[in-house]
Amino acid sequence: MTEVWIAGTFDTKVAELEYLRDCLEQQNVDARLIDLSTQKHGHKTDISANDVAAFHASGVAAVFDSPDRGTAVAAMEQAFASLCAHRRDCIAGIIGAGGGGGTSIVTAGMRALPYGVPKVMISTLASGDVAPYVDISDIVMVPSITDIAGLNRISRRVLRSAAGAFAGMLAAPTEEDVVGRPSIGLTMFGVTTPAVTSTVSALEPDFECIVFHATGTGGRCMEQLVQEGILGGLLDITLTEIADLLVGGVLPAGEERLDVVAKTGVPWVGSVGALDMVNFWAPHTIPERFKDRLFHHHNSNVTLMRTTVDENQKMGEWIGQKLNRCDGPVRLMLPEKGISALDIKGGPFWSPDANAALYAAIKDTVTVTKDRQIINLPHHINDPEFAAAIARIYRNVSGS
Repeated sequence: MTEVWIAGTFDTKVAELEYLRDCLEQQNVDARLIDLSTQKHGHKTDISANDVAAFHASGVAAVFDSPDRGTAVAAMEQAFASLCAHRRDCIAGIIGAGGGGGTSIVTAGMRALPYGVPKVMISTLASGDVAPYVDISDIVMVPSITDIAGLNRISRRVLRSAAGAFAGMLAAPTEEDVVGRPSIGLTMFGVTTPAVTSTVSALEPDFECIVFHATGTGGRCMEQLVQEGILGGLLDITLTEIADLLVGGVLPAGEERLDVVAKTGVPWVGSVGALDMVNFWAPHTIPERFKDRLFHHHNSNVTLMRTTVDENQKMGEWIGQKLNRCDGPVRLMLPEKGISALDIKGGPFWSPDANAALYAAIKDTVTVTKDRQIINLPHHINDPEFAAAIARIYRNVSGS
């Protein structure tokens, strides 16, 4: 990786982008200017907008002959993402600055780069909901404070600080990847932490255990790493993202959750951790249709809602249908004494009827084979015995 890129729309942001280049030169960073403009201008860059647009599947016309700016921006997003994917082994880092359109285009390219490659986006939108721009990547969003519409005492300071941080990222030494141990992914939530940490302790001598927070993006990041061949197996202990997807919470998985297991055939040992809850933000944000439900206030900004019998039946069927598509080694572990720290006898979400509906739906839906099995265990999900069984079974199915 030898090329450092400064990306943005040089038809409107030339002063800011060239200032970033000057700041990086003071840090002894030689950077290339990448133009993502959707209209013609006279500024010279290292890679022109026409060069970028040529990476669109329909050619430069998709960008420059578009009937409106929105269509042109969307086309340039696709073109820049394609260019970055094509050059991903050469790009050492990208820094960009922009407003709405520029942020959308630059971050589309950043998302095509591997994890760990420095990505810094200075944006007028960085203090709002940045999920559409960051998605499951490791982009650093920096609020621009002022509009990116010329240099001034505020914008210079923000741009200079961001350039300094970016230069530091580029200069940071790269650690060698752990060798000799296969990498596996585990899903965890606060209410399943004992289960996951005990499982990690049991497996860590022989596996590199990488834990993902089951917040929607966590599960998607994990499955992306499976798709890329970085993770060779999953201990998917916490499936709570599926509850949010099917019931309407704020931390949902995508509809494609579990599909990568079917596509790749990696060993999968999972459980139903935290399917007793749906996540919402502060109480005033909860949709009116849920007003009569059972809630637990996790903190001032997170409210948990207990799933019902009907919802558990629906989740069990959904999970079962997904697992039926998996031909690799699959083991679904069902803890009989509760599925989260709240779902325990005497706890606020203890509901044997809801769990029974979940387990019945799973068993009625899953087609059991030699490689696809359901295993009941007489433990709570956070019991040490449950973690020991999870670890033992994973070793068996992975051949380790």
